[in-house]
Amino acid sequence: MAQTSQVIIIGAGPIGLACGLACLKQGLTFVILEKGALVNSIYNYPANMRFFSTSEKLEIGGIPFISKEPKPNRDEALEYYRRTAELLKNDLHLFEKVERVAKDDDGFQVVTQKAQYHSAHVIVATGFYDLPKLLEVRGEDLPHVKHYFTQAHPYIFKKTIVVGASNSAVDAALEIHRKGGEVTMVVRGEQIGDRVKYWVRPDIINRISEGSIKAYFGSQITEIHNDRVDLTTPEGPVCLENDYVLALTGYQPNLSFLEALGVHLHSDTSRRPQYDPDTLESNVTGLYLAGVICGGLETHLWFIENSRVHADLIVADILRK
Repeated sequence: MAQTSQVIIIGAGPIGLACGLACLKQGLTFVILEKGALVNSIYNYPANMRFFSTSEKLEIGGIPFISKEPKPNRDEALEYYRRTAELLKNDLHLFEKVERVAKDDDGFQVVTQKAQYHSAHVIVATGFYDLPKLLEVRGEDLPHVKHYFTQAHPYIFKKTIVVGASNSAVDAALEIHRKGGEVTMVVRGEQIGDRVKYWVRPDIINRISEGSIKAYFGSQITEIHNDRVDLTTPEGPVCLENDYVLALTGYQPNLSFLEALGVHLHSDTSRRPQYDPDTLESNVTGLYLAGVICGGLETHLWFIENSRVHADLIVADILRK
């Protein structure tokens, strides 16, 4: 028999938790379903990662976030969201993947690996960190090719190629270099990304200028072998000896999941889902979107800082109905 609540929240990242707190505040019954760990994306961030934003901008539900430095690190964020989740733990289901969502006359039937749920309203707050953007080259499935970076220790004394020029790629390149690894960056564009943290960007540019970190700009990997990587560069083909490849070229939301729910996606390259910006309700009645998934493939539009307000907008609309 299905468990019934007024709201089902899919995703236990910061925005999913914010939605749960908003439901709790307004007396709505709810359940949060998460296929991984609590704030799974942050859990998978590099161990020494520091946020771009200050701690108060990462707060949810009006619960203060106190950190040692103005910009908190990964561990401080995990601790904050763990403490916040204490208020929600009775309605929080971790490591319970949603397998199917079906709409019926009374609302939504949600089936997971463990149970069935029913609700008149569903909030999708699934983020974008689960699906890496693939290079789509031969050899990408080899075991020494990774799409996530957690810490530099495994790469010391090794030749590591870091693909990309965003925050994740730059952080990985600098940390591996400082721990004793030999780092080469492969960048499709002509420079380090403009959105790289302002206190980090000069550092990576200087390391490249002095030759501590080698960089191939305007270049792409064409094939990955067990002990080398083939590139195309402005100067022609290059073959590099290699131990590891970190393909940190970005991540994308699970848009096929939204399509399966009946959510319309814009036909342009953004693939943004259709929703009412005042209520966050999608074209499917009773189905709401929250957080970064609202931007489709434009994952730079929404962050914790500017999408935490989605929780109150959605709950206010549910209460009006």
